[in-house]
Amino acid sequence: MKFALRACVLIALASTLAACGGRNQTELAYVEQPVEQLYNEGFSHLERRRYQEAAQFFDEVERQHPFSEWARRSMLMAAYANYRGNNYEEAISDAERFVALHPGSSSAPYAYYLIAVSHYERIYDVGRDQSTTRQAMDALQQVVRRYPGTPYAQDARLKIDMTRDHLAGKEMSVGRWYLRNGYHLAAINRFQTVIQDYQTTSHVPEALHRLVESYVSLGVDEEARQVAAVLGHNFPGSAWYSDSYDLLTSRGIDVPGDAVEEEDPGLLRRAMDRIFG
Repeated sequence: MKFALRACVLIALASTLAACGGRNQTELAYVEQPVEQLYNEGFSHLERRRYQEAAQFFDEVERQHPFSEWARRSMLMAAYANYRGNNYEEAISDAERFVALHPGSSSAPYAYYLIAVSHYERIYDVGRDQSTTRQAMDALQQVVRRYPGTPYAQDARLKIDMTRDHLAGKEMSVGRWYLRNGYHLAAINRFQTVIQDYQTTSHVPEALHRLVESYVSLGVDEEARQVAAVLGHNFPGSAWYSDSYDLLTSRGIDVPGDAVEEEDPGLLRRAMDRIFG
C-alpha cells in the first residue's frame, strides 16, 4: 500500500514537472488512459484557457491511440490550443502535419486557415525583416485559392489586404530612407513598387507624392508634373496632393491637378504608362 501511494505521488509529480517545463522540453508522463478521458481532459484545459496543458493532452491522445478517430481530431485540437496559447511555431507544425496526413479531410480547410493565421499573428512591425509577412501572405493566398467559397477564405481576403498594407509600409519606410539620404533612383524604385504592386493600399497617395519629391530632387520637372497630375486626379482632396502642388508651384511648375483629363485626355494615360514602366 505504501509503495502504491509513493508510485502515485511520483506519477503526479512527473506530470506537474512536464506541464511546467514546456512542450518542447518534456511530455506528460506516460500513463495509459482511455482515449475519451484523455481527449476530455485536454478539452477541459482548453476551456480553462490552460492552452499548454491542453495541447499536451491532445498530443497524448495521438501518442496512446494513434489509429483512432480521436487521434486525427486531437491533432487539429493541439494545433488550435497552441495557436490560442501564442505558440505559433507549434501550431503551424501541428496543422501542417494534419494536412500532410489527412489532405482529404473535411477539416483540411480549417487546418490551412490555422496555418495562415498563425503566420499572420507572427508579423512584426514594418521596421523589421518581412520574411514572416511574406509567409503569411503566401499562406493566406493558399486558403483563398483552395477554398474560395468558405468563411475561411473571406477572412483570409481581409487579412491579405492588411498584409499587403504592411508590405507596402515596409517599401515606403525603405524608400523614405533612400530619399532622405540622397539615393533618389533607389527611392524611386521603392515608391514605384508600392504603386505597381500594392495599388489598393493606403500608402499609394504618399508613394506618388514621394515620387514627385524624388523627381524634383533630380531636376526632372516633367516627370514630377505628370506624377502630380496622377496624384491630383486620383486623390484630389488628400494632403499629399496639397504637398505636391505646393512643392511644384513653389518652383514655378504648372500642375494640371484633377482637371488633367479636360486639359489633355491622353496625359493621364501617358503618365501612368511612364510610372508603371
